[in-house]
Parts: sequence; C-alpha cells; structure tokens
Amino acid sequence: GEGESIAETRSLRVSDVRVFAFAHVSDLRSRRRAKAKEEEAQGTMLPTHRGARGATTAIPRAKGSGNGTTTTPSASNYLRRVFRPRQMDIEYSVWLMMQLCTSPKTAYRHATYHKQTKNQWARDDPAFVAVCCGLQAAAACAFYAAFGTSSAIKLFTTVFWAVGVDFLAVGAVLATAGWTLANRKLKASSPSHAVEQRVEWLYAFDVHCNAFFPLFVLLYVVQYFLCPILLSQTFLGTLLSCLLYAAATCYYFYITFLGYNALPFLQGTETFLLPLVVAVISLPFLVLAGFNPTQKVMGLYFR
Repeated sequence: GEGESIAETRSLRVSDVRVFAFAHVSDLRSRRRAKAKEEEAQGTMLPTHRGARGATTAIPRAKGSGNGTTTTPSASNYLRRVFRPRQMDIEYSVWLMMQLCTSPKTAYRHATYHKQTKNQWARDDPAFVAVCCGLQAAAACAFYAAFGTSSAIKLFTTVFWAVGVDFLAVGAVLATAGWTLANRKLKASSPSHAVEQRVEWLYAFDVHCNAFFPLFVLLYVVQYFLCPILLSQTFLGTLLSCLLYAAATCYYFYITFLGYNALPFLQGTETFLLPLVVAVISLPFLVLAGFNPTQKVMGLYFR
C-alpha cells in the first residue's frame, strides 16, 4: 500500500520532469532562431531614450495587455511563421502527437509551462497545425487513390475538403463555440482586486487541434485499413463502423475537456463531456437501425 503510493508518486514526478524538460528544450530551440527573434525585437521595442549618462536604451514593451492580463497571441506573427518552416519545431509537435494518443494529461501539462514562460496559454508555433494539414492531405490522397477516379480536379477537391473544411473550417467553428462557452459561462468568479483572465481564441483552436489528432488516427488511418470490413453489407461492418466513430467522438471531446480543464480560472468544464454521453447512448440505436457511418462518409466524398 504505502510502497506502491510512493512508487506512483515518484513515477508522476519523473513524468513531470520529462514534460518540463522537453518543453524547456523546445523553448530554447525557438529562441535560437535569430531571424525570428530579430523581427520580434523590432516589433516589441518602444522608442529609445537617453539615460543619466547619455546612453541610449530601448524600453521593452510589456508582454501583457493593458490591464495586465495574459498576452494575446499575434495572429500576424503566427501566420508569418507558417511560411517559414525553419522556425517551426516539428520534433516537439511529433512528440506532442504521440503523447496525445498515449497520455493526453501529460501533453496538457506543457500548457502551464508555456503560460509561465511566455505569459500565454496558446502555442506560438504553428508547427502542430502544419503537420496536421500535411497528414490530412496525405490521408485524403490515399483515400482518393483507393476509392476515387482518375481526375486531378476531384483529387484537389478531396484534399481541399479534408484540410480546408474538415480540419480548419470545422475546427474554427468548434473552437469559437468552446471559446465563447468558456468565457461567458465557465469562468470562475474572481475577487474584485484580481486580474481578469480570459480564454484565448488561439488556445481554443489549439485544443481542437490536439483533440483532432487522435480522431485522425482512428478515422483516417485505422478506418482506411478496415474499409474492406466496414464497407461490407454485414452486421459486423455496421457494428465496427459505429464503434470506431463513437470512439473517435469520445476521444475528441475527452481531450477537449482536458484542454479547458487545464485552465485554473474555469469551472464546470465537465460540460465538454456531454457529447460523450450522447455518443454512448445513441450507439446501440444506430447499430440496431443499421446505420453505417463509413458508408455514408465514403458516399459523400466519392459518389
């Protein structure tokens, strides 16, 4: 009993050390990118003034917003780094994706570290989004090779819908919904003298991206190899298809819950778990009704 609790505590401490060490290394790598830092320095320095001895010094702009709240991530800087692959930390993004599939709670511990070092919850590195877009495009090409026709236009349309609509557009809508719900309904009441904190929209989109990757593994990778069974006109194919989509849905909203639950100024984040209840309750009815989501999706994409 006591020995097992001590061993478990030690293992948790070691896990925390690994997460923070990896995050620290990732942060150091991003700081070594000279060009990016020079551009940020030019955009975050106020006009110079002369000191007592005539020396010219630059006054750094405060990282927080005017009322001392968290930093709002710059959309222009974020989008500019999308077109500069050398400024992206792909290795850290791959590590994070592995953690989201095996230990999602560990993955979200880095959000606290990012808040402590950069005064914002959201990632300032678009590498995770870029990798997801690349994987989406590759998966769309694989599905098109298996089920599509030899048409370049239809291939482009399939890739556009997979990346631009399924991942980015739908993700933006879900992120906006979560962002609005969190800021309007789930913020804990704070003392009058305390600084008000808000969920950043970019963090809400990060939560979507984090939750989307395990869903991608289930519905784009696993489903691809199980298509011969899932597309069969049998009860087994219908059952496996419904189970696969239910598992992907549950995993998506569970990781979404973990993302908002990691913010200490939110309460009642269990609201994000309600879709899990709906998915579990509706599963047997969909199976008995003979509804096969794989057949529906493939028919929608490859008519």
